Amino acid sequence: MHFGLTEEQQMIVDTVRSFVENEIYPHEDDVERTGVVPRELGLEIRDKCIDMGFFAANLPEEIGGGGLNHLDFTLLERELGRASMGLSVFFGRPSGILMACNAEQKERYLMPAVKGEKFDALAMTEPDAGSDVRGMKCMAKPDGSDWVVNGTKHFISHADIADFVIVFIATGEEDTPRGPKKLITCFLVDRGTPGFEIRPGYDSVSHRGYQNCILSFDDCRLSSAQVLGEVHKGFDIANEWLYGTRLTVAATCVGRARRAFELALPYAAEREQFGQKIGRFQGVSFKLADMITETDAADWLTLSAAWRLDQGLPANREIASAKVYASEMLAKVTDEALQVFGGMGLMSDLPLARLWRDARVERIWDGTSEIQRHIISRELLRPLGC
Repeated sequence: MHFGLTEEQQMIVDTVRSFVENEIYPHEDDVERTGVVPRELGLEIRDKCIDMGFFAANLPEEIGGGGLNHLDFTLLERELGRASMGLSVFFGRPSGILMACNAEQKERYLMPAVKGEKFDALAMTEPDAGSDVRGMKCMAKPDGSDWVVNGTKHFISHADIADFVIVFIATGEEDTPRGPKKLITCFLVDRGTPGFEIRPGYDSVSHRGYQNCILSFDDCRLSSAQVLGEVHKGFDIANEWLYGTRLTVAATCVGRARRAFELALPYAAEREQFGQKIGRFQGVSFKLADMITETDAADWLTLSAAWRLDQGLPANREIASAKVYASEMLAKVTDEALQVFGGMGLMSDLPLARLWRDARVERIWDGTSEIQRHIISRELLRPLGC
């Protein structure tokens, strides 16, 4: 196996890291203080991303995207993970599920998303259906050739900037050996559709400026032309096109952990207590050793899972392992980095307190740590008939 980066991959890493440091870091304190990203600033980041040729880097070249494979895109996401998510969300990465669009939908949704003319958001979670997606209560009922939707979604990331939302909605029920289960259909819903409202969500301590929203449907009428994929087959397109989203979480966790470590290491080499550098104390030096070891381990788990996807190999367990390990690693690394700084680590002069708070949500969204462990253990036990 070759563990080095190609020249092109190193260019991706260097370019995105430079962009993050020069175009995003300078605005982070303002976003942290206000909890808001001014729209004009977000669009400025979008425009610079387009100028660099990195907008929609995750989508195929034949439709105008960057055509990065899973490994290259994971490297890109790793570098973006160093930055405030409220700002980096404008570094456009349209949802890959839009590749399931039919010809008409491609012109209305996919191509504008690739060009940066429209932003999308993805909506599954409901107040009573988080990890239990089949338990969703938001329902769409057929009415002639249309569908009438009623219900609520919440915790919908960056829906505040979205021009349209990719929504998974229950459209029926099927009997299974374990009882009735909801049939799910995916819809494309435009902002401003009558009966559809995007409202501010909850005040989260993680990722200030990266808004979560509540979506309300009140007799919202959608045409059959807004069905993405086939009716009742929402999980099929989700499994096909959203397969690697947990890799994004793992990659951004690695990037954020490296930023925390890169703050702690030089501080430990410079700060003096009891007449010597604190890095000479075993209590500090061993922390640094554990931090870099666990960060490297999460990095390689993540990159190897991305590599497996590119080789067409099964990667469900490997992706789940990367997600659970990287998200839990980030909690440890940010906490230990803060400990190295002592009281100063909690001050707003440094980004450590923010990185520490931001780390907490990573073990929850895109599948909790418990869900990831369920996936891993199921993959291990099923071949043995258990």
